[in-house]
Amino acid sequence: MTARPWLKIVAVLIGLFLTVPTMVVLPMSFSSAKTFRFPPEGWSLEWYERLFTSPEWTVAIQNSLQVGLITAVFATVLGTAAAIGVTRLGERARGLAVGFLLSPIIIPNILIALVIFSAFLRLGLTGSLFGIALAHTALALPFVVIAVTARLQGMDPALQKAGGSLGATPFSVFRKVTLPLAMPGVLSGAVLAFVTSFDEVVIALFLQSPTAITLPVQMFNSVTVQIDPTISAASSLMVLVVSVPILLGQVIGARRGRRGTPR
Repeated sequence: MTARPWLKIVAVLIGLFLTVPTMVVLPMSFSSAKTFRFPPEGWSLEWYERLFTSPEWTVAIQNSLQVGLITAVFATVLGTAAAIGVTRLGERARGLAVGFLLSPIIIPNILIALVIFSAFLRLGLTGSLFGIALAHTALALPFVVIAVTARLQGMDPALQKAGGSLGATPFSVFRKVTLPLAMPGVLSGAVLAFVTSFDEVVIALFLQSPTAITLPVQMFNSVTVQIDPTISAASSLMVLVVSVPILLGQVIGARRGRRGTPR
């Protein structure tokens, strides 16, 4: 069944709404002007050179990568365990558990940031990269739960029962049966967790310190405190870091789907 014409029009308009700003930022990142100007009158790599040589920008990039990797590890481990536990609950308990785990997606980030800042202030975790990573883990956890749960629900329960009936311990069944089959969902969740952390700014603004500034916070300061065209290069880098892993995941998933489809 073909899509209705108006659905195609809406899809095109949404695509333009999401991509046009990027098409403006990318050329500006190669501009030779000393301020924001579109279209560029000249071309230069000056802002990319500043992005990768200026200490304030390089430290912010390193901090974001470090926080993103820590968040991806924590969220993937906790999210995978939570997804496995959720799939083994009864229908009513499962609904309550899923609603609780997915609540960070529903609650506005500013409210989460206020609560986390208040709690971390008492625990002494404000102003540290580890504290930011812990806060980002709470935001990224739902995406891992969704990805892994979707994968587990598509598995045949008989496979796990067969492993147990053959004498394997629950851990062996998890390591040799459940985890390999759920690995695509686990990897997808890890990528989404990293992207969520790398792109988050609200909580990072609350928990920042002079030594714990992430790239989105540095970009925010660059716009509000000073007019620095380096932000155009930073924005292009962020688009690349956020988009490429997701696109690669989509391509790999599509190829695996075609291989698994019988001819």
